Amino acid sequence: MLGWLFSRVSRCAMLVLGALAVAGCQANFPGGGSRAVSPDRAVPVAILLPYGSANAGDSVVAQALEDAARLAIGDLAGVRLDLRVYETAGDAAIGAAAATRAVDDGAKVILGPLYADVAAAVGVAVANDNVSVLSFSNNTSVAGGNVYVLGNTFENTADRVISYATAQGRNRVAVLHANDTAGNIARAAVQSAVGKSGATLVAAIPYELSQEGVFNAVPIVRDAVREAGANSVFFTSAYSGALPIFAQLLPENGIQPGDVQFMGLARWDVPSEALSLAGLQGGWFALPDQGLSAQFDSRFQAAFARAPHPLAGLAFDGISAIGAVVRDAGEIGPASLTQPSGFAGVNGVFRLRADGTNERALAIAQIIDGQVQVISPAPRRFGTPGL
Repeated sequence: MLGWLFSRVSRCAMLVLGALAVAGCQANFPGGGSRAVSPDRAVPVAILLPYGSANAGDSVVAQALEDAARLAIGDLAGVRLDLRVYETAGDAAIGAAAATRAVDDGAKVILGPLYADVAAAVGVAVANDNVSVLSFSNNTSVAGGNVYVLGNTFENTADRVISYATAQGRNRVAVLHANDTAGNIARAAVQSAVGKSGATLVAAIPYELSQEGVFNAVPIVRDAVREAGANSVFFTSAYSGALPIFAQLLPENGIQPGDVQFMGLARWDVPSEALSLAGLQGGWFALPDQGLSAQFDSRFQAAFARAPHPLAGLAFDGISAIGAVVRDAGEIGPASLTQPSGFAGVNGVFRLRADGTNERALAIAQIIDGQVQVISPAPRRFGTPGL
């Protein structure tokens, strides 16, 4: 789904009604300090996972993240990490207590937790201990200070798609977004990407997240696109949301994908049924390096006799980054974690930013005759086109 962690947005993000008011959410987060480590000794690493949650699905995600982290540890050369698992039950208070206990137990860095509200609580709990928190969240409202988000963010995807579209002359953008917290945050990400690329946001069109709301929005979208002279339409919804309705009804109402470029914030190849939608043929979306992703999937399947959860790679990436800074920098903190060269991830290269957000290499794909074709490959290093 579009907001796979926005169902658990932090209280701060809720208060700003979805605006990307990162500074306001970071007010309780002092600047992160560093912890000295030695590659000659096993480095204690805490991983906070939603074991014990009342939501049965959380344990499935937790196990996949733990397995991926252990798989990554097996790849490290010249570095020993002592992975210690702490349960959060998907609860902010329990997560904060677990983080405090982990630091008392000697943890030099925290990997996880999963949900944004828990990550915010964990960050505050250990902010004065010079311990960095590499959360699995993609919610940038909790990033900053000692908290980093590893999940692919709305901003990251919007930047890649909009920059590609602008280069192709599709530079007059209309964005469609749900009138809720996640939708408004998504809209803000597209608006920011448009500003950075030199394109023009000609219309931002909200809709109520209901079947009636989406149906009622179609003529409004049609008129706005025509009146504003948009040459591209950016959908922020996923297949599980409003996307299929818009993909069907906009062409039926005269907004043809051959005339106006359709593009999306969500992956349009998940689920595979989305590929058959007539209105999405020719559409653009971003996705990770598929060659690298396939390698990870194959390794995980061989090791654990099951396919990895879509989020499992985040734990692998977190361990890879921690191992790299232990080996090369001898400390874990802002300077080493935000190195410009970044890290090699299972879905492509990535790097952490000083503001706690991240940048991930993504490819641009197009749906052609119901098949995914990569039209702009994911860069393999920073400083190349697309990054």
